[in-house]
Parts: sequence; structure tokens; C-alpha cells
Amino acid sequence: MKKSLLSITLLTALTSASSFADITANVSASSNYYWRGVTQTNDAAAISGGIDYSNESGFYAGTWTSNIDFGNEASYELDFYAGFSQELESFSYDVGYIYYSYPDANGSTDFGELYGSLSWQWLETKVSYLTNAQNDASAEEDMLYVELNASFTILTETELAFHLGRSSGDTVTEWYSEDDYLDYSVSLSKNGFTLGLTKTDLNDDELNAFVSYSTDISL
Repeated sequence: MKKSLLSITLLTALTSASSFADITANVSASSNYYWRGVTQTNDAAAISGGIDYSNESGFYAGTWTSNIDFGNEASYELDFYAGFSQELESFSYDVGYIYYSYPDANGSTDFGELYGSLSWQWLETKVSYLTNAQNDASAEEDMLYVELNASFTILTETELAFHLGRSSGDTVTEWYSEDDYLDYSVSLSKNGFTLGLTKTDLNDDELNAFVSYSTDISL
């Protein structure tokens, strides 16, 4: 009898918890993996995927991974993140922390960022700030990324998106020999497919095109 009551209690708790939470997976294939306008796969294709958890309180957490190509430095990236988001009438906000790790890299190149965003209808502004880095050479360096994103629905279920970002700080100088740089992109998305153009103002950088497909899976 006690075992039956315990089983019923556990089952009720799990059912109740699942009704207030959402777990999804995502898979994506892309002709290139760009991070802040810079290829992470040496202009090769990328396969990525992740798992996300969220509940009605606004809390979420997840992990995401992709192949990368930094020469002999690393072959894949594994990220972990958690945050809190809420909608307030016409506005919404999102604050959180993301940890970028490169498990098979030569030496410690992992780093983490705090981020916060504010959205209104079709417009979003977001700020990301480097909080910690495992590489001793950049552990005390600053890195700030500010971005502005806009998206509109055009035609039938087609999204037109614009992006403008600015990277600045000592770490940017260390990585790219520039005090700061801009990246910008435009894309069209429909039914999981995305076609886009991206560019930076780094020296000798050209306008690049990319195509990707992604899908979400409820678990």
C-alpha cells in the first residue's frame, strides 16, 4: 500500500512538473557557422544541435554544440546557458549567462559572458559582456558586444531580418588586431530554411552568403 501511494505521488509530481515545463531539441545544418560575422568553421559547413528547458516562471537552460575548425586548435564547440525572460505587455526582456567551451582545444580557451536584451515588437537590442576566460592571456581583458536586431513578417510566413553588431575591447584587439569592428547581416527565413548575407568591416573581409535549415523537436 505504501509503495502504491509513493508511486502515485511520484507520478502526480512528474505529471504536474511536465505541465509547467517545456523541453525541446533543435537540429541545424548550415553552409557556414558565423559568430559575430566571423566564420568558425574555416568557411566549411556546420552541423549543430541542442536541448532546451523552460518553464512558466520564465526560467530557461540549455546546451548547444557545433563542429568548428580552428586548425589544430579545436574541432567542436559546446555551450551551456541559463537565463530568465518575461513579456511585459508590448515589451520583453531576457537576461542570462552563457559559457563557451572547446573541450578538445590545445590549452584552455573557454570563456563566459553575461547578456541582457530588451525587445519591443519587431526590434531587439542586446548587450553581451565577457565575465571570465580560461586563457590566462585574456582572463583580465574586456570584451563587449552590442547588437541591434530587427525582424518583419513579409509575404506568407516569411521573415526578413536585419542585424548590426559591434565588438570592442582588449580581447577583440588580441584576436583580430583591431580595436573594434562591426558586423552586419540580412536574411530571409521560411519553413526552417534561411538564406542570408553577412559581412564585417575587418580588413580584407568580403560579403559572404550562407544557407541553413533548422528544425525543433518537442521532447
